Amino acid sequence: MNQDKTTRQIRALGLCSGGLDSILSALVLRDLGIDVSWVSFETPFFNAGAAKKASQQTGIPLIVKDITPIYMEMMRAPKAGFGKNMNPCMDCHAMMFAQAGEIMKAQGFDFLFSGEVMGQRPKSQNKNALRYVEKNSGMDGYILRPLSAKVLPETQVEKEGLVDREQLLDINGRSRKVQMALAEKFGVTDYPSPAGGCLLTDKGFSDRLKDLLYVQKTEDARQLHLLKSGRHFRLSEGCKLIVGKNRGDNKRIMTLYDPDVHIRLRHANMPGPDALLSGTITEEDLMTAARITASYTKAKPGETAQVRIYHGERTRDIEVIAPKGGAFSDLLISKG
Repeated sequence: MNQDKTTRQIRALGLCSGGLDSILSALVLRDLGIDVSWVSFETPFFNAGAAKKASQQTGIPLIVKDITPIYMEMMRAPKAGFGKNMNPCMDCHAMMFAQAGEIMKAQGFDFLFSGEVMGQRPKSQNKNALRYVEKNSGMDGYILRPLSAKVLPETQVEKEGLVDREQLLDINGRSRKVQMALAEKFGVTDYPSPAGGCLLTDKGFSDRLKDLLYVQKTEDARQLHLLKSGRHFRLSEGCKLIVGKNRGDNKRIMTLYDPDVHIRLRHANMPGPDALLSGTITEEDLMTAARITASYTKAKPGETAQVRIYHGERTRDIEVIAPKGGAFSDLLISKG
């Protein structure tokens, strides 16, 4: 054992999703006298909102880092493949630990940790999956899972005496009774449900992402963020329309509107959605987009509707016949 490690406070950096298990893993280590900090990573598919809240509640310092470019590189061909949808869980976790490892080394932390619980998620939190993550992160031996340490192989962290294995936990399986008892012990009352906040596990979102990556063939961050809002229509291989669902949706879409990239459409004289058209756009595509936009206003089917087109600094109105609701459902990329 390195004598220096017995005379100074041990420092640990944990991956934080903001969920209960993340919180408890940090509190267990802090209770043992370890100086804990967190890191939370962001992409268009998940954010650090819950982690920021957990940091505020516990006083545990938090580092936030956007990893979108390298994440998209991994998404092109994850070694372990995708889950049920577009979720590359094992390679995602390995990448996060690799990124956390760089921070660990740069800032003088002694090891990494997470709130992963053995057997809680059968496909991504079994022994093989956890081992895959360790080997492919480059941090083998220096990833501690405090909540399940006693049912997992002893890590280098424990062998070196950085943490007393006997004071760690042996949670195994999907029951959350032990976590609930720990939460009560530590006074943790406000935390998100364990459902998870990754959009890549959602079928509707995954369908839109597949379309963007494999049909439109772009990884543009603005387009990735737009996948989270609106109804998405594929008008042709090179042309796509996004139509807002409600006022909040319209607002989110418009924060990502780029007049150099998008043509904006909305009804010229009655309330309705904002719509963004992008890609290689023909006049036929524009007319179809105008009819779809009109179909989500109060314009009566069969009546003439005026749709305003915003193209850069130029605007013009075009007249279309308002179709029946659902007339273009065959063009929807996903109903999610």
